[in-house]
Amino acid sequence: MDLDRTYLQTSAWKSNIFKGKVVFVTGGAGTICKVQTQALVLLGADAAIIGRNEAKTIKAAEELAKLRDGAKVVGIGNVDVRDVQSIANAVETTVEKLGRIDFVIAGAAGNFLSDFNHLSSNAFKSVVSIDLLGSFNTIKACFPQLRKNKGKVIFVSATLHYYGVPFQAHVGAAKAGVDALSNALAVELGPLGITCNCIAPGAIGGTEGMSRLTPPGQRPTETRVPLQRLGSTRDIADATVYLFSPAADYVTGTIQVVDGGLWHIGNMMGDLYPDVIISQGEDEHSKL
Repeated sequence: MDLDRTYLQTSAWKSNIFKGKVVFVTGGAGTICKVQTQALVLLGADAAIIGRNEAKTIKAAEELAKLRDGAKVVGIGNVDVRDVQSIANAVETTVEKLGRIDFVIAGAAGNFLSDFNHLSSNAFKSVVSIDLLGSFNTIKACFPQLRKNKGKVIFVSATLHYYGVPFQAHVGAAKAGVDALSNALAVELGPLGITCNCIAPGAIGGTEGMSRLTPPGQRPTETRVPLQRLGSTRDIADATVYLFSPAADYVTGTIQVVDGGLWHIGNMMGDLYPDVIISQGEDEHSKL
């Protein structure tokens, strides 16, 4: 669900709360990160969104710029978060065009379903490199600006590593590392005035991840959520606004779970476990 100018009338936030601020977003053309950016732009921020696909990234930037009169949004494509110099070049372009960086959202991620037997070493490495190394590289490249402006960082994490989730060993391992990275940087960078927090989305409706990762044959996920609905991208956007707002100036080193309480219920495989696991493990076509 995209946001438009009605967000200013229906949200709890003051308009122009982020006037004069610039946010740098990896994965900014993606479903969740784009809506996070929409909220920030609507509330006064300018933005640079970073992505691999140049056409998709530039198109998203053009759409974001239309949300607010005078908004400046830069789309920077052909950026690989696994390459720190690629990110550094995007930072340089952002500062050149927008003047500064105050907020960073490390949201670039990769995911797919695969059981261990069919998960190759290269595939595992690819997800860890995008999610974890990419997060490190993003903050590394943005660090001079974050230090200068006493900036704020949000890592986009997940709840998959809070318990064992079949077919998600690669992502769970990567996101556990993202949480650990955020916690360490919150302590190390805190004396410089920089805050670091994670947002861990749960089952968010209308997202590519939700449609791709929901196990087939399972009863509707929302019936298992304590709040009895799927999350929305706006729920994630509101958590983002809070963590970047002055209301969270004394909040760092936290993991803000936005999942309606679902992670307390446990493994999302439900009635499919363990039969679906056994069937995959018996397949002799294992990948290295």
